[in-house]
Amino acid sequence: MDRYTGMVWAIARAHQLSPTDAADVCQTVWLRLVEHLDRLRDPSLVAGWLATTTRHECLRVLKLAGRELPEEELSLDQRSREVESSPESVVLHNESRALLRKALERLSLRCQMLLKALAMAPKPNYAEVSSALGIPVGSIGPTRQRCLDYLRRELAAQQALP
Repeated sequence: MDRYTGMVWAIARAHQLSPTDAADVCQTVWLRLVEHLDRLRDPSLVAGWLATTTRHECLRVLKLAGRELPEEELSLDQRSREVESSPESVVLHNESRALLRKALERLSLRCQMLLKALAMAPKPNYAEVSSALGIPVGSIGPTRQRCLDYLRRELAAQQALP
């Protein structure tokens, strides 16, 4: 456990799970290992088994929560439905996402967390966002608007660069 707990936790957090969900995933993964210990014949394969099991458990938790899956977990078919399949449109889409990611990274941590929290849920629940981020429910909308304004300015500044 000491050797692989960091890896299991990192995979869970990479799926953008809440700290509570990530902790639940970690606990479930270790339970699954104990349950399947008799089936694991080669100790050198434990890390891969743990990584795969962690990813599967994360996807199960995300599905149950009704949240969107991280892009790297989407199948090629699902991606092609989102983006026109010509090479040019794929490149433009990827460049746009990279610019957005850079602009988002330049925002304050509070804005980053708020925008990500609101973007990840199909129907944002302001009460949950308020509780998670410590922002009064009545301030979420105005704060979101200010953060989006900052994001627009960052994107405009990036596009103005040569």
